Amino acid sequence: MLLNNKGLFGTAIMLALIGGGACAAQPQQAGSVAMAGDTPIPLEPPYAVGGVTYTPADPASYDEVGYAGAIEDGSRGGSTATGEAFMPSAITAAHKTLPLPSYVEVTALDSGRTILVRVNDRGPMRNDQLIALTPGAAAQLGVAGIAAVRVRRVNPPDQERAVLRGHGQAAERLETPAALLKVLREKLGPVRPAASTRMAAAKPRPAAAKPVSAGRPGADFDTPAPKLVAQPAKPAPRPTPAPPTTGGYVVQVGAFSSQARADSLAKRLGAHVASGDGIWRVRLGPYATQQAAQTGVRHAAAKGFENSRIMANDAR
Repeated sequence: MLLNNKGLFGTAIMLALIGGGACAAQPQQAGSVAMAGDTPIPLEPPYAVGGVTYTPADPASYDEVGYAGAIEDGSRGGSTATGEAFMPSAITAAHKTLPLPSYVEVTALDSGRTILVRVNDRGPMRNDQLIALTPGAAAQLGVAGIAAVRVRRVNPPDQERAVLRGHGQAAERLETPAALLKVLREKLGPVRPAASTRMAAAKPRPAAAKPVSAGRPGADFDTPAPKLVAQPAKPAPRPTPAPPTTGGYVVQVGAFSSQARADSLAKRLGAHVASGDGIWRVRLGPYATQQAAQTGVRHAAAKGFENSRIMANDAR
């Protein structure tokens, strides 16, 4: 009788363990995450887009100046090269060769403003653009259209990584000193006339030297190489009125590589345009005090520009 009881007791324990194991496995099967982790995916082989071959690499240090474009969708339609869903509001970017994912500090060479950005996609497939920013990243950096930038690879703390993976904004870095900005601007090459900064979803053509494996990350998009088309001669652009020189502060709404776009925005806001180093800056003011300049910030926000910033009036 005792043996029978022990046998029944052992059977009950085994059933309980099996049942418990089945219950514990259910969350793993049903669980999901909004964004992929930060474990780097293997580097892709060289791939070709528009007749240009790109070779992904993992440099110990990366520090370059160039131009930032805009990315309106992931390189794979609604997703990025890492397999994550494309989030326009997330502080992310696309780069041609850096490991995925990785982190970079992007500095606007117009203002010196620097933010932390997570690279999780491939692009922009334009030789005159170094990086492509989501609308969220461009807004935090305070740039619009094509902007002159410095891109530096960094290794941020885990807390800041988690913030960006959760679609938040990491704390901004200290602004770059004016002397360093001047040196960085001198390294810039010319920017070609922009066609479209949107990356089209299409499979790339194989490179002549090495075939490209289909279905690998970063290999499912293409942007045709820009074609040179003869344009009729255009009249010289009308001179932009000089900015006011009184008042200690201005509100900068945006910076553009195109004078026409800057003039258009300035006319819309009733602002003025300040130029220098091939960049046209749209500004409101000047204002006597920072408190007075808040009226300009509110005016720009009412027109849809919520990331305007108060800065010293350098036209004095």
